[in-house]
Amino acid sequence: MADREIIFMIEESPEGGYEARALGYAIFTQAETLDELKEMVQDAVRCHFEEQRRPSVIRLHWVRDEVIPA
Repeated sequence: MADREIIFMIEESPEGGYEARALGYAIFTQAETLDELKEMVQDAVRCHFEEQRRPSVIRLHWVRDEVIPA
């Protein structure tokens, strides 16, 4: 039986663009734009799971570090 959703942690890449890493699965992808990243995440999920075990929802969790003066 497939999990209902899979969660990806999204971060800006130090080299530019974005990186996406699945929580609890060995899935990683990257892209230059957010629209391209969404497509790459969908493709990575399709490649990783067989159709009957594929999650029905992909959740993107955006992580952003912000440094402010003390």
